[in-house]
Amino acid sequence: MRTYLYRHIVTLDETNLVGNVYFAHYLHWQGHCREYFLAEHAPATLKELRSGDLALVTVNCQMNYYEECFALEEIEVLMSLGSSQGSRVTMNFDFRRDGALVARGGQTIACLRRTPDGMAPTPIPEELATALLAFS
Repeated sequence: MRTYLYRHIVTLDETNLVGNVYFAHYLHWQGHCREYFLAEHAPATLKELRSGDLALVTVNCQMNYYEECFALEEIEVLMSLGSSQGSRVTMNFDFRRDGALVARGGQTIACLRRTPDGMAPTPIPEELATALLAFS
C-alpha cells in the first residue's frame, strides 16, 4: 500500500514533565500530515478551504500508543486512505521511529459546504478523491 509520508522532528515543547511526547501531539501531527498532503496533492481543494466555501471537518479521531517518543527524535507519519464514501473520508496513520511502529491512529473527516441555511454535506471534491485513491 502506498502511503503519504510526513517527517516530524519532536521539539522540547511537545514533551511533558516526564520527557516523553504529550499524547495530544500525535493528533496534531495527523493534522500536519493531512494539510501537507492537501498542499502537495490537492491544491485546488486547499484553495477552496482558504476561500471559506469548503470545510473539512474532523468528526472522529483516535490513537493507539505502543512506544514512548522523546525530544529531537524523527517521527515518520505515514497516511493512507482507509475508506471514502459520500461526503466522508477515513484516513489511517502509522507513526514510526527508525522504522518501528510507535503509534497508530485514524480520523474521519466530513466534507461540508457553507450554504445560507448553514453547513451541508457535499461530495468529496473530485481532485481530493483522485489524490486519495493513489494512497489506498
